[in-house]
Amino acid sequence: MANSGCKEVPGPDEESFLYFAYGSNLLTERIHLRNPSAAFFCVARLQDFKLDFGNSQGKTSQTWHGGIATIFQSPGDEVWGVVWKMNKSNLNSLDEQEGVKSGMYVVIEVKVATQEGREITCRSYLMTNYESAPPSPQYKKIICMGAKENGLPLEYQEKLKAIEPNDYTGKVAEEIEDIIKKGETQTL
Repeated sequence: MANSGCKEVPGPDEESFLYFAYGSNLLTERIHLRNPSAAFFCVARLQDFKLDFGNSQGKTSQTWHGGIATIFQSPGDEVWGVVWKMNKSNLNSLDEQEGVKSGMYVVIEVKVATQEGREITCRSYLMTNYESAPPSPQYKKIICMGAKENGLPLEYQEKLKAIEPNDYTGKVAEEIEDIIKKGETQTL
């Protein structure tokens, strides 16, 4: 498990940026599939936002077979996540993974608070034009695995575990199935 406090790593420079992840990219192995430069920076909280799951333009994800994570403004709520320090060479692959070109997500800049109370500005993503829908059990599992791996607050981990998934029992993308299987053997 990563140390959830901010690393004594310098912040972003001309070659890097900070990315706040709150969905499947909480899990190191998942983000590294397409963004190998991602390095754990810290655990952080996005105030006045709420986590939701949905299908962009009402279309179910062919990768996840259920709603996928997004955030929306909600005074008094909070979303916990991981800040990754990434090389700018991964900007395009991250945007592609998040479906920016297709209009699924838009890039936003957010100010998050570290567990030490420091405020940092990060890149993140927000789904536009979506219909709320529960996540597949597999997608929920990846998020919960990432939350545990990186030491998100236990109370928040419990909230994630309490999310009611849909009833999808089929397969998800093969690369994701492999990650889930590894996670299951590590917890046995």
